[in-house]
Amino acid sequence: MSRLEIKTNPDPILREKAKKISEITPEIKRLILNMAETMKKANGIGLAAPQIGQSIRLCVINTEKGHLALINPTITWKSLRKENEEEGCLSVPGIFKPVKRSKIIYVKALNQDNKEIKFRASGLFARVIQHEVDHLDGVLITDKK
Repeated sequence: MSRLEIKTNPDPILREKAKKISEITPEIKRLILNMAETMKKANGIGLAAPQIGQSIRLCVINTEKGHLALINPTITWKSLRKENEEEGCLSVPGIFKPVKRSKIIYVKALNQDNKEIKFRASGLFARVIQHEVDHLDGVLITDKK
C-alpha cells in the first residue's frame, strides 16, 4: 500500500462531478486500499477519490470495524431533521466551519466485491457520508451554509 497525495483547494479536480465506476477492477481494489491508508495516515475519517486526483465515484469511510468502501454511492433519503456541526476537510486544510446536514440518511452503493449494499446511517457516520458524497459532486465545505 502507498500513501497518496491529497489534493487541496483550489485544485480544479475538486470541483468536478465525478464519473460513475462501470467495473470494479483490481486497480480499483488497490486504489481503495491506498485511499484507506492515506486517510488513516492523515487522521481523516473519510476520503473521496477526487481528493486524491481520481474523478470517480468512490469514497472510503473509517468505521469501528475498519474502512468501508462505497462505490457509486447514492443517498436515497434524508431526514428533514438536521444538525449544525463543525466540519473540517483534508482538502481544505485549516478551515473548520459549521455545516448543516441531515441527522439520518439511507444509502445505496456497491462494495468492493461488487455487491449492492443498502443501509441507514445516523449521527457522525451520516455526516461523513454526506460530506464525501458532496466531494463526488464537486462541493466543498466552503460552499455550505
